[in-house]
Amino acid sequence: MEMAFLLKGLNCPNCAAKIEREIGKVDGVMSASVNLMNETLKLTLSHDYSGDIAAAVKRIVAAYEPDVLVKQSGNPAVAAPRAEAPRADDSVKNAIIRLAVGAFIYGLGIAAGATSYSGSFLELALLIAAYVVLGGEVALNAVRNVAKGRVFDENFLMSTASIGAFIIGEYPEAVAVMLFYQIGEMLQNAAVRRSKKSIADLMDIRPDSATVLRDGKLTVVAPETVAVGEVIVVKPGEKIPLDGMVIDGSSTLDTKALTGESAPRTISKSDAALSGCINRNGVLRIEVTKEFAESTVAKIIDLVQNAANRKAPTENFITTFSRHYTPFVVGFAALLAVVPPLLGFGEWADWIHRGLVFLVISCPCALVISIPLGFFAGIGAASRKGVLVKGGNYLEALNNLDIVVFDKTGTLTKGVFEVAEVIPANGYSADEVLALAARAEAYSNHPIAQSIRGAYKGGAGENASGDYVEIPGQGVSVNSAGKESKEGKKILAGNEKLMAARGVDYTPNTTTGTKVYVAESGKFAGCVVISDGIKPDSGATISALRRLGVRKTVMLTGDDGRIAAAVASELGLDEVYSELLPDLKVEKLELLDGEKRPKKKLAFVGDGINDAPVLARADVGIAMGGLGSDAAIEAADVVLMTDEPSRLIDAITTARATKRVILQNIVFSLGVKGLFLLLAAFGAAGMWEAICGDVGVMLLAVLNAMRVLKG
Repeated sequence: MEMAFLLKGLNCPNCAAKIEREIGKVDGVMSASVNLMNETLKLTLSHDYSGDIAAAVKRIVAAYEPDVLVKQSGNPAVAAPRAEAPRADDSVKNAIIRLAVGAFIYGLGIAAGATSYSGSFLELALLIAAYVVLGGEVALNAVRNVAKGRVFDENFLMSTASIGAFIIGEYPEAVAVMLFYQIGEMLQNAAVRRSKKSIADLMDIRPDSATVLRDGKLTVVAPETVAVGEVIVVKPGEKIPLDGMVIDGSSTLDTKALTGESAPRTISKSDAALSGCINRNGVLRIEVTKEFAESTVAKIIDLVQNAANRKAPTENFITTFSRHYTPFVVGFAALLAVVPPLLGFGEWADWIHRGLVFLVISCPCALVISIPLGFFAGIGAASRKGVLVKGGNYLEALNNLDIVVFDKTGTLTKGVFEVAEVIPANGYSADEVLALAARAEAYSNHPIAQSIRGAYKGGAGENASGDYVEIPGQGVSVNSAGKESKEGKKILAGNEKLMAARGVDYTPNTTTGTKVYVAESGKFAGCVVISDGIKPDSGATISALRRLGVRKTVMLTGDDGRIAAAVASELGLDEVYSELLPDLKVEKLELLDGEKRPKKKLAFVGDGINDAPVLARADVGIAMGGLGSDAAIEAADVVLMTDEPSRLIDAITTARATKRVILQNIVFSLGVKGLFLLLAAFGAAGMWEAICGDVGVMLLAVLNAMRVLKG
């Protein structure tokens, strides 16, 4: 059984991780996942669970974030009314007021201590008052957590350090610890809110309403209420609210929000219209083909928002690291404060002060906040480029590609068959050969037949009789009458097997492409060569992959061996395997998977429709041209929202930029903290340096993580 809760106002990555871990320990909870992006908690409960999970969730969330409103998704009755809990905006306002009042009282206390006529009692009273305002809630949370067995967290570290500073007479420093800790928390929350807003703005493609034609009248309704088959009207400047087919009108669409592509797309009658695009000029009447929940815009929003549920190995490592790191440094701080004076190396007050400084510096906030935020920003930056990554784990996997396997048709090639050449024979002209082929293919829906009819501008099929036969694996046979052929003559159009089976003396063609041989009344008329053109950026993509360190590029296709070899040769692929059915593609992919280097990944890039089994089997399944393709969105780990292979390079470079920033934060945070911890142990760093080593490092790490989102 699955359940979902809204955690309105949750902005702390550290607290989100703790809430997730704590709820995951509740009996009957099989899995728990907190998504900071859309402020939700998703739970999977055992089938026999009978407890009050809503109450348990509220209790745990309140223990870490009292101001967060908990509401069960789809069942508002289980949550307190919205008015009973402070809103996120009110929480921010209260934090600013508390910080301003506390800082003002702290300033008065410092001034009282600096004047010769003020006694120490007034200074102490003002500083205690400032401490209560600034750190009272932190200290109270620390006491509550200790009572519940949750000892080693930032509340405990800051409370212990500041109260200890009071005990040894370092009053201004004690309050300063809480003052700057609160400043850091406020700025951290602001950075997270800004990051969430930036990603939300990138995905601001959800339509607010739909204008539907009902009973001859235009009615504005919610997109969720429009049924399949109804007709909607989209005016210039409006977003297309649902997927459908244009039945009247023409226009150009702004698809940037979906694809990252700035060039407008022309659309007219009978064209597919995708939700989330902006209609730039003409009025469009669109027949709805998918309900809102299944539309392109709904699936994209869901993908981006839920990407945070799949955490990268680095994120999991940092969470585990901080859980063991904090008890270790607390224990070391205690030893530092107690052991040296017991052995006679200095005064108790001096070593206790060093231990308290050590505690402040050791807080792991910089890591546990900036690392998830970095992946968060990386997913947002990728979506801005028209690349949807389903989780931080896949974003990290893109850094380690060793083998990249491509499908051919629709991935490296355009997937659109075109007549490349007509080669006549036995006195026929090229136009006559094309006309015969068009008549032969008049009733076929095969893409090759469509390309022949599209190339012939005459009335294909006008004079074709009902004597039409499709010969499996060979071609077609049809009777035709007209100017180009005599009454009742039979036309054959197909491959070499058809010509041989019907005894036609034909001339084999060696041109690269699909060949359609044409004969009239047993006489060979010529050959039509059909080609699927290579996409303009396919070659550049293969070259770029090599520069990025990909060791091998391979093509798997069900197409003819000669055609596949020609495409592979032109693009410079390392290996090519042709004439493969879907199950054989999976077998070949598994063999290639065994060739990859240790700790490296294999990616498969396909069109996401016929290649779903291979996409699912690869370490990273990448859907090419997945715009509007249900199979692509469902089966792939990464969806490239245009038909350009070069988007794969965008995905990899974004992943590498994200990893680079995250490694910078890890090295910087641990390096600076290590240096300050060493200085604190030798008495060369005081409480002010500790504050800089904690709050300063955290802010710099968060700002560095935000660079990923800015590109």
